[in-house]
This record gives sequence, structure tokens and C-alpha cells, in this order.
Amino acid sequence: MSNLSKGKYALFISDRSGLAFPYREMVREWNGARVHTSEFEPKQPQLDPKPYTADPQGLPHPRPARVEPATVDFLDNNPFTTIGSSTLVTVAQTNSTMLTDDAVRFQDVKSPVGGVTTNTLQLGTTLNGDITTTANTIVLNDASIFPTSGFVVIEKVHAQDGTIDAGKIEDETIQYTGVSGNSLTGCVRGTAAPFRGVVPPNTVARSHSSGAKVFGSYKITMIETSVPYTGQPATLTQTNSFKFNLKSNATSTDTGGGLEVLVGPVNVRA
Repeated sequence: MSNLSKGKYALFISDRSGLAFPYREMVREWNGARVHTSEFEPKQPQLDPKPYTADPQGLPHPRPARVEPATVDFLDNNPFTTIGSSTLVTVAQTNSTMLTDDAVRFQDVKSPVGGVTTNTLQLGTTLNGDITTTANTIVLNDASIFPTSGFVVIEKVHAQDGTIDAGKIEDETIQYTGVSGNSLTGCVRGTAAPFRGVVPPNTVARSHSSGAKVFGSYKITMIETSVPYTGQPATLTQTNSFKFNLKSNATSTDTGGGLEVLVGPVNVRA
């Protein structure tokens, strides 16, 4: 068999354009066509799509869906405003996310306002005597400042007894319908109080020892204000404050409470 020519001076007809090009400048495409290097086109990737399979449905380390516990918020500086000889208290909170009928608890109140003590605003006391899981009357050391109905929380931490529950927070939210002396009456055990319009899962009724910390809550009403707006609508509704009523009148008109006062659900450790 004779040797083939190297095509040094030969021409080749392109399969694409039909033009003649130097033989040595021709290349082969993916489909077998012989074309000049200036005409070469690589194979379109979409002609060889990657095979796809069904997406996996399971995830490693899954967690069950749950309702996250509500968090506390800061109030404006010196948030409380009292009116002399009135039980009404207005609370300033810019762009508040609270809702009417929420049960709120104040913490870290720094100073009295209008003759209203910090403890009256924070509604704190202790149990006077042990209670069982079924007790529907709860005796406090001082119930004089508590609203006539509402929600309280009794704080409890499981004893360090070497069990899996050691150190576990076991706070209980309780709804009551009346106050008689230093007793909360008509108690419904193991409940939950609304906050930001949401009622969390119920707590568990537990026995509590004398001296356990008890904190109450106030039922609030939001205050809406309309402000001018350059676009549409012509006015915007804002909620920058809310109000509640004390058990007894304030002695003077005043504004105060201090800085970094907190507001949150009655059971902040739910």
C-alpha cells in the first residue's frame, strides 16, 4: 500500500460552508463533519443532559415543629405615665407588636412613678404555704396589688436530684378569677396566657413550696394613633403605646420608670 499524501498544497471542501480551505487546517466536529478551524463549533451541552433522579425527601438530624416561646422587649425610656387619682397607666413602646387583651409582665422597672412602686408595676410576691397540683385557691404573702383577675406564674426549678430532670425549669402559669384578701381564687391550673395575640402551649400543674416566687400580669389595651403620610393612604395607623389599669389609684401625674425596662409574657421561661 502506497503512502498517503500529507496534503501540504491540497485544499479541502468544508462540510459546513462548502468553501475550500487548506487541507491541514481542517478539523473534525463531534458529528463527524470536517470543517475549517474558523467554523468549528463545540457540541451543545444540552444535547447531553445530565440524568436527574428524584430529590431526597429525608433530612439528617430532624427536629419536630414547635411553637417558639415568646421573648421580652425593651420599652421606651421612662415608659410609664400615670394620672393623679386614676388607675390608668400609659406605657410607651415605639412600633409595639403587642395586641389588645395580651397579658404582659414588666421587669427591671428602675424607679416608682406617680406614687406607684416598682413592685406594683412588676407584680411580684411569694407563696404563703405549700400548694398541691389540684389547689384552686392560692395564698400569697401580698395580693393587694394584683388585678381582680388575670394570670400569674409560679417559678420552679426541679431539684438537683441526679435525675434527667435535674435543674429543669418547671414554671406554671395559672389563671385566676378573683382576689380575696391575700388569696387568689377560682384558679385554673396549668394554663397559658396570651401574648402578641398567641396563646402558647399549656404549662403543667405542679406542687409548689411556700416561698416560691409569684409574678402577676396586666391585661393591656393598645392605643392607635393616625399620622399624616405623603403617599396613599393619606394617613398611617401606628401603635406606639398601650394602657392598663392598676388595682389602686396613682397619687400624682408623672412619667418615669427608668431605662431599659422590659415587657414580656407572664411566663418568660415557658
